[in-house]
Amino acid sequence: MKTVHQWLGEYSSSHRNPTNKTLHWICVPLIVFTAFLAFKCIPLGNRIVNVESLVMLLSLAYYLRLSWRLSIGLALVYVPMYFATVLIQQLAGAYTLAIAAGIFIVAWIGQFIGHHYEGAKPSFFKDLQFLLIGPLWLMSFVYRKLHIPMNAAHT
Repeated sequence: MKTVHQWLGEYSSSHRNPTNKTLHWICVPLIVFTAFLAFKCIPLGNRIVNVESLVMLLSLAYYLRLSWRLSIGLALVYVPMYFATVLIQQLAGAYTLAIAAGIFIVAWIGQFIGHHYEGAKPSFFKDLQFLLIGPLWLMSFVYRKLHIPMNAAHT
């Protein structure tokens, strides 16, 4: 299994252009959020244990295998995302999935525009796991800015 630094390094190689980076800072969180919002619309489980919370836990388990420290940062982002999806579903009702789909599509268009400026294909064309690395990549920037180590080997 690749280390967190190998994943982040490989992901970074196709995310160097400033426009692409900016679009990723906007679009990756929107894609993650709207994916969670869509999972929230699947009528299985209850308010706490449902498809969205299961997907969140599975993605956090994946991140935990790569870096327990980065997984904590992402968990701190996921918690308010979860409550925001609950609120949006309450407010939007039957329109929730349409709202999620619309924002999701626009955000992916933004991603592809960014990669056009980059002159490189999105990393997930090489390996679908890169779909999970995008949020981790953004969190790694936050950690570096705050001088928080990403794993125990680099404290």
